[in-house]
Formats: sequence, C-alpha cells, structure tokens
Amino acid sequence: MKEVIATTAAPGAIGPYSQAIKAGNLLFCSGQIPVDPATGTVPEGIKAQTAQSLANVKAILAAAGASIDNVVKTTVFLADMSLFGEMNEVYAQNFNEPFPARSAVAVRELPKQVLVEIEVIAAL
Repeated sequence: MKEVIATTAAPGAIGPYSQAIKAGNLLFCSGQIPVDPATGTVPEGIKAQTAQSLANVKAILAAAGASIDNVVKTTVFLADMSLFGEMNEVYAQNFNEPFPARSAVAVRELPKQVLVEIEVIAAL
C-alpha cells in the first residue's frame, strides 16, 4: 500500500512523480532542489541552496508526521564536487547524531541549473 505525501510548504512536483511516498513504515522523499515554495526563486550560493533544499525536505517530512530525526538515508547530488565542503557545513548543522547514511555524488547538471539536490528516506 502506497500513500502519497504532498504539501504546499515545499515546491510541487513538476512532472509525473510525488513529493514523497509512504510505504509501510518508510517514507521515500523525492529529490528537493532549492526552490523557495513561496516565491519560486532560488537563492545564490551553495550554502543558501543547501539550506533551502533541506527546508523543503523538512516540510515534506512534517507533512508525513516526521522530522529530520527520522531520516535514515540521504543522497546529495552536487553540480560540482568542489562544493562538497560548504554543502557539508550546512548539512551537518541540520542533522543530529546518529547521522543518517549518505551518498554524495557530482552530476553533470541539475534542474534549473541549481547547485544541489537532496533526497531522503525516513523510517516512521
């Protein structure tokens, strides 16, 4: 049984996908790019973009009755691996120990030419 999780507190899906899907006690959140859902704008710089991506993730988690502490796995997509250090500073400020498992990869391009996209899996 799959349940769609959606909120206007995060950017809406712009294609044939859901913001998140709850399946049993797991929540699979689609990758979040740093679009401010209120204005549709993207902040400048990797630190601000990481913070906005995580704010979007937190909004989706909240819509499912969860929080960042429920996250067990993250995947971070970066436009350039040279951005890893600055992204990691902001990332670390948003998670508590024990930290979730994480993959971080550089990709050729991200939607809207943003610098970062973050997806998560949470245990409910």
